[in-house]
Amino acid sequence: MYTIEFDNVSKKDFKKIDKHNRVFILDSLDDFINNFSSEYETALMSSGNIKKLKGQKEVLYRLRLRSYRVIYKKYEDKLVILVVHVTTRESAYK
Repeated sequence: MYTIEFDNVSKKDFKKIDKHNRVFILDSLDDFINNFSSEYETALMSSGNIKKLKGQKEVLYRLRLRSYRVIYKKYEDKLVILVVHVTTRESAYK
């Protein structure tokens, strides 16, 4: 089973989001890690909810949650999903 960790930047991002959306994002991330498998990830990629980001030095993924984007990376050996950034679509890729 995967776990979620937030880095310091994503913790600050999270504090800027209103409570209703924070709850939605946390519930969605909890559902995401509880169901996570390579088949589940492939299904979300084919639906467009997950996208591998290009042009990065490290392998990062974008998870779409309504108008919010969660940028994350996986550590297969540790089974950890590190949330790097949580923001709205408008400012996600700046």
